[in-house]
Amino acid sequence: MYERTGWGWLGWRVPSDGTPPKVPAQIGVFTPGATLPQRLAMRWLTRRPAHRIALTATSPASLRYSAAAMGAVSFFAALFALSRGIPADLVLPAMLLAPLLTERLPDLLDERARAHVRSVEGDAACHYLQRLAALHTYIVQAGADSDRYELRRSAEIGHTLLWGAADLLQNQDTSTASTLLAHRERLMAQLADQVAQILERPRAAPTADQAGQPRGAESPLGPLPPGFEPAPRPTPPPTNDMAPRKGYPPMTQTRPADAARTTDVYLLFAHEPYYPNAGTQEINTTVVAADTLLHPQVQQPDGARIHDRLTRGRQPGEIVPLATLTHELGGGADWPTVGDWEQVITDLVQLVHAGECDALSLGLPDIARALIIAGPHSIVRAFDAGADELITYGPKERAAVLGEIDTFLTCLVAEHDLWPGDDLLPPLSRQA
Repeated sequence: MYERTGWGWLGWRVPSDGTPPKVPAQIGVFTPGATLPQRLAMRWLTRRPAHRIALTATSPASLRYSAAAMGAVSFFAALFALSRGIPADLVLPAMLLAPLLTERLPDLLDERARAHVRSVEGDAACHYLQRLAALHTYIVQAGADSDRYELRRSAEIGHTLLWGAADLLQNQDTSTASTLLAHRERLMAQLADQVAQILERPRAAPTADQAGQPRGAESPLGPLPPGFEPAPRPTPPPTNDMAPRKGYPPMTQTRPADAARTTDVYLLFAHEPYYPNAGTQEINTTVVAADTLLHPQVQQPDGARIHDRLTRGRQPGEIVPLATLTHELGGGADWPTVGDWEQVITDLVQLVHAGECDALSLGLPDIARALIIAGPHSIVRAFDAGADELITYGPKERAAVLGEIDTFLTCLVAEHDLWPGDDLLPPLSRQA
């Protein structure tokens, strides 16, 4: 069963028991700025499957019903034409070509139509693309009833991001294309958040004072981990009457490099989902000991530099998301001076896969994962299509997710701490 959308389609395979499926069996995205013939190509590809007739009981060869019907029609038409005196050298080739064209023409049209469409199949790829499609659908719906250029342009950009992700997933799997896919997921999340902000506040012309003020420099998108937003300008920390929980101290203005080092710290990072074994739960988030960054199979000295930032000014047992480091590094602008976080995370995931270190592997829900890969003060918005409303999640919900992870980790390290691996390099401060 196909569900057509303004950007493509979702193909659902309904189980025999009638329960609604959660993940599409196929997702197709047509090219951005598609013309009418290209949009018709989508409808052609989502037509009902052709019925076929097996030529023999044991042979895999088959024939379309339409080709068989055309063969019968062309046969009688040929008899009629021959009775009218039309030459046989014209009638017989036409009689033979008609069913052959009927059999082959749909396949040729399929190949032509697929040039304007990127289709994805498989649970892992469809689950990933479904997340992007949900964000893009919200963006499209936001601009459907508006003539504002910002909203219409956001929908165009969202379609381009969705097309690019589908193109990657059509030619590669989620593991090999994880870095590029993560960039597109981050950009789509930022785009949806900007659209939500546009809808919340009416457009207002800048005042004379505001017009004379220079705009703040925006953090470059390149060094930002997936889903991160540029850090806001420094503001006084909000007061909090509640005592800080273990592992989640309030943000202060102290730079990590100016504080004492705490080695009993853990790094939390999200990555492209994978399945350890067939039928197991999806793993999309991992916690490792901070000293794992000193493993020789992690890119160095990048890992040692990130380790130095990670262990400065922390509380014992603290779980530090990669987003927190990015927030402390000027919203990501200072990542190039520390190291290549993307390659380091890739190396850490490979270490976990190879069993060269201990890790807490988690399969977080989509909202919880989005909160983890967002900054400590960021807002995550999700559109509930069933209730037709926008739900906002913030630092309070993020702290709750970190609290649950802390509970799992506490139970795990009660027996033995996470093993960071063997032959570790010395921390940065002890290196020559």
